Amino acid sequence: MAHILIAEDDEAVRSFVARALQHHGHTTHTVADGGAAVRALQTAKFDLLLTDIVMPVMDGVALALKASADYPHLPIVMMTGYASEYKRAHNLESLIHDVINKPFSLTDICTAVDQALDHRP
Repeated sequence: MAHILIAEDDEAVRSFVARALQHHGHTTHTVADGGAAVRALQTAKFDLLLTDIVMPVMDGVALALKASADYPHLPIVMMTGYASEYKRAHNLESLIHDVINKPFSLTDICTAVDQALDHRP
């Protein structure tokens, strides 16, 4: 299946998402902030970036901008629990595939990831 980078500062959410995607057949690499995600992107090849919007060091919007500039064919799915951040993410419509609102179910996250992977160039 796919190798997915998960950037999420909340340990419980990060673990839940990683387990859900692994159960769905994907391999995952998890990091706790945007800076660590940038370093991970520089050292390994990923098929998808799944990132929270509100994180320390570098937020998900800055991460999406950097990732899309450096890896233009990398699909990006964003997660948020904040309505105001959802609007910020939708201002990036040309760079990201989807924004998932927290809380989400295992089915929600797997469906969003599968749809983003299906639309890879």
